[in-house]
Amino acid sequence: MNELLTLTAAELGKRIAARQISSEEVTRAHLDRIDDVDGDIRAFLLVNHDGALDTARRIDARIADGEYLGPLAGVPLAVKDLFCAKGLATTASSRMLEGWVPPYDSTIVTRCKDAGMVILGKTNLDEFAMGSSTETSAFGPTHNPWDLERVPGGSGGGSAASLASFQAPLALGTDTGGSIRQPGAVTGTVGIKPTYGSTSRYGVIAMASSLDTPGPCARTVLDAALLHEAIAGHDAMDQTTIDQPTPTVVEAARQADVTGMRVGVVTELAGDGYDPQVEARFHEAVEMLTDAGAEVVEVSCPNFDLALPAYYLIQPAEVSSNLARYDAMRYGLRINDDGEHSAEQVMRATRGAGFGAEAKRRIMLGTYALSAGYYDAYYGSAQKVRTLIQRDFEKAWQTCDVLVSPATPTTAFRLGERTADPMAMYRSDLCTIPANMAGGPAGSFPIGLSGADGMPVGMQVMAPVMADDRVYRVGAALERLLNEKWGAPLLAKVPELRGER
Repeated sequence: MNELLTLTAAELGKRIAARQISSEEVTRAHLDRIDDVDGDIRAFLLVNHDGALDTARRIDARIADGEYLGPLAGVPLAVKDLFCAKGLATTASSRMLEGWVPPYDSTIVTRCKDAGMVILGKTNLDEFAMGSSTETSAFGPTHNPWDLERVPGGSGGGSAASLASFQAPLALGTDTGGSIRQPGAVTGTVGIKPTYGSTSRYGVIAMASSLDTPGPCARTVLDAALLHEAIAGHDAMDQTTIDQPTPTVVEAARQADVTGMRVGVVTELAGDGYDPQVEARFHEAVEMLTDAGAEVVEVSCPNFDLALPAYYLIQPAEVSSNLARYDAMRYGLRINDDGEHSAEQVMRATRGAGFGAEAKRRIMLGTYALSAGYYDAYYGSAQKVRTLIQRDFEKAWQTCDVLVSPATPTTAFRLGERTADPMAMYRSDLCTIPANMAGGPAGSFPIGLSGADGMPVGMQVMAPVMADDRVYRVGAALERLLNEKWGAPLLAKVPELRGER
């Protein structure tokens, strides 16, 4: 494998800026890698081959003229196919938007372009980001690079798999209930959900508007922090964005020191339903933090047990509202548009053909929860639980700087194993949902491999609203401690790199 593929994004940016290597050769190496392995992984829905090389050449020319464009200038980037990118088909992995090409960029794509990043293509996801395995994509599932018979997590499995298979050094994702962190955990990569409102949703296809949070995906903590810094900040086009300075995430990632930090272990995020190997790696990581100077205590957040059922009322309700726009009248798929069928018939046929089973399930759940006579009993009650979860966090912050838990209850499961059991699938997000309900930042960081199946395990770190730097500080410390223990980054253990596939 080309050695350029194994360099971190930070190192690539430094070498490109110093003209030791060119963005064009780095980009070409990643495009060649996509050609070589993505037939097996299926991380990408669209590869921006010519556009990426054109951008790389322009970046090289600007650098040759003496411009400094930032630490990630010239570095390739994979983009989850929820972000609108002008001139590139954006489908949300749904037949409903198959072939749709947006006429504008999302704010975050614009910021990545302004920072000089090179868009490699659009990555696969669960349809409209609804799922925990990337199996609900209308265009087929993505495979986990650690084991091609297993899922890469979801909804952003394509972005995570592109990183773990060394097809991209950086990727964009969105996290509504764990869609960045859960794929990060099961692929051995880093996934960060920033504070809700600290990254713009403008131009990101909406699923659940009070929960959706764009964020960075990477192979190292510093790389994630550099991407986070590039995309975060207030946006006049998104009224939910926070008009405050971005936390010092890059500085925190470079610090990698937990001395004196108070770390709370959430007692509710453990026990029945958790893989013993996941819990074993988690407790080993907690011990490493203790040895590194952190003060570790147990913290009870009793309402976290209610997060999963509350989320699966709030999220489908917002799905029902947001997906109502796909009515076959304005854009996207249109079935039976032959002049012989009424608008109602066209709409019914289009929505029946355009949405997959999981999307339909959540639309129906949400519509029911919002219906007259049931709103207070379901949606209203779920919002009250959300407030209780927020209060659990507020109480925890009185005694702790961060909270930690396993990022997922299990390692990556096999493709097809949970597709017929929605509740088993939903439980994949058991650990990650509380942070979305409260709006605070959280990240998943690799902490080792399961002794049972050899698959990656992740630790989740949660922090108060706009204290994203704490997540990076703990994550960087974990990364340093694990690298010291293993003698190499965890992804050096991917079977292909060891010559086992």
